[in-house]
Amino acid sequence: MKYDLVLLHAPSVYDFRENALLAGPISDVVPSSPVFEMYPIGLTSIADYLERYGLKVKIINIANRMLMNQNFDVEKKLKKIKARAFGIDLHWLPHAHGSIELAKIVKRLHPDTPIIFGGLSSTYFHKELIQYPFIDFVMRGDSTEKLMLLLMNKLEFEDTHYVDIPNLTWKKGEEIGYNPITYVPKDLDEFDIPGYRYTIRSVFKYKNFLDPLPYNGWLQYPNTALLTARGCSQNCLICGGSRDAYEQNCNRNGLALRSPAKLVEDIQFVQRFSRAPIFIIHDIRQGGVEYVNEFFHLLKNIKLKNELVFELFQYADEQFFEQINEAVPKYSIEITLETHDEKLRRLNGKFNCTNQKVIDTLNFALKHGCKKIDLFFMVGVPGQTYESTLQNIDFCETIHLACQKDPRIFYFVAPLAPFLDPASPAFENPELYGYKKFCHTLEDHRKAITQPSWKHMLSYETKYMTRDEIVKATYDAAKLLNDFKMKYYLIDKETFFDIEEKINKSMDYIERIDRLLALPPSLQTTELEKIKKEIQELNRYSICGKNELKWEVKKNYANIFSLALVGLEQLYEDYSIKIKRQISPSNRDQVKLDS
Repeated sequence: MKYDLVLLHAPSVYDFRENALLAGPISDVVPSSPVFEMYPIGLTSIADYLERYGLKVKIINIANRMLMNQNFDVEKKLKKIKARAFGIDLHWLPHAHGSIELAKIVKRLHPDTPIIFGGLSSTYFHKELIQYPFIDFVMRGDSTEKLMLLLMNKLEFEDTHYVDIPNLTWKKGEEIGYNPITYVPKDLDEFDIPGYRYTIRSVFKYKNFLDPLPYNGWLQYPNTALLTARGCSQNCLICGGSRDAYEQNCNRNGLALRSPAKLVEDIQFVQRFSRAPIFIIHDIRQGGVEYVNEFFHLLKNIKLKNELVFELFQYADEQFFEQINEAVPKYSIEITLETHDEKLRRLNGKFNCTNQKVIDTLNFALKHGCKKIDLFFMVGVPGQTYESTLQNIDFCETIHLACQKDPRIFYFVAPLAPFLDPASPAFENPELYGYKKFCHTLEDHRKAITQPSWKHMLSYETKYMTRDEIVKATYDAAKLLNDFKMKYYLIDKETFFDIEEKINKSMDYIERIDRLLALPPSLQTTELEKIKKEIQELNRYSICGKNELKWEVKKNYANIFSLALVGLEQLYEDYSIKIKRQISPSNRDQVKLDS
């Protein structure tokens, strides 16, 4: 089969299976591993949109295929593929090495096939990316579904130009063009984000269920997510998805929302194949009071079977949780508090309220039926000292006692690692917010992510903490948190001793790697190879229990008849598109851009 577009997701470090890299806790509080094998949900919305117009689009999660099978041959897989174009995401900056190495391989195997990069980090570093001889296009901005269709239309013709495609950085011979970002949609309802209909259809259509899997372990725990908006109302200093970052990087000066009706429609579709939790990305209150009221009103009118997980950016009053409890039979909450220090929270922007308001929010949630609350603290936020980091654990105890020792609250601590987000206020004005940057260019970050320990991967240090102190503060805070959890029986003894052992070993290996780096380069590789297996063991859940982040699920999937029906419906929809549209480049070009 020949595809129009094949979308590839690379591991953070391409040759992670060969090299010993102590990634430590940098991925402990996200679903994926240190390989960062979970691909951006935008890949599915692009694929879904293009297939509506008759194109054949395939997603291959190269990172996950490599992670699932030590012997998976990437080049053999790629060599067999026939496609008009390849797309590679560089959305999160930790993929700076893997995405570029993967592009090199694809271009070597398919020298005449265009390679397109996209994602927020691609947008920021587009001028660097286009200089690589194996990258032909960079599609910039946060909403590229329609733009990718326009580009695919152009690629059907050999002698063509690209100056009329908004947001596109392009290369033709020696000529390089940077088209301005003028396409910034204000409404997202015409897109499926994520495109779960496409994902299910592609499994049947392309007869491969391993290629599009979101991350390692998804089959055992098929949780899903729905995007409420692109852009953000908040302006957190360390976030590349903040209000200022979106304006600078994507020319977005306001939220683009998906309507409550579309969100509820997607929830109904997801629960036809999955019974795992559905994560609602971003605080739904960003849409305003009427938006929230409509969302919960619509939820009341469906038979909701899945747990919903809500994200909170700021204090929430009791009425909000009453609304959730009336509309949602089972729900949980995620809060990235970052620090106990009220002044630092005001500086950074997240949960800009008193500590009493934080506790009130938690108690309101617990009172009104919340099943689980994940509370995250961070190491390396603006203005934070070593002592302040450890005091986060004291605040955990304060919260625990103020919430009547409720075991539904789960506490986590993790470093701001490995990089400062490009376009975030902290990245753009590091000295103003107490940061010293070690990495400035894409190439700087590409080299940093391949360092043998996460200490040396860090792209920054702060006015108050060096890299060594950030590492020490992370592990010391993790130890105190582990002690706190054991003290109040929030974890069992086996988990406690497992985490304690991993923390101690991780600290030892950080020092051991430092000593190895003092050796001549020829000896470094040999010595690192000797400790490769131990490092791989330490890289997974190094400072928290492996099941602490999971929500309790009694049943992962809908019944087999529902799954089969969903698959057949999507295949029929694909067949209908072919019959009805009789696609040609001319009528695909009728797609209009509304900026």
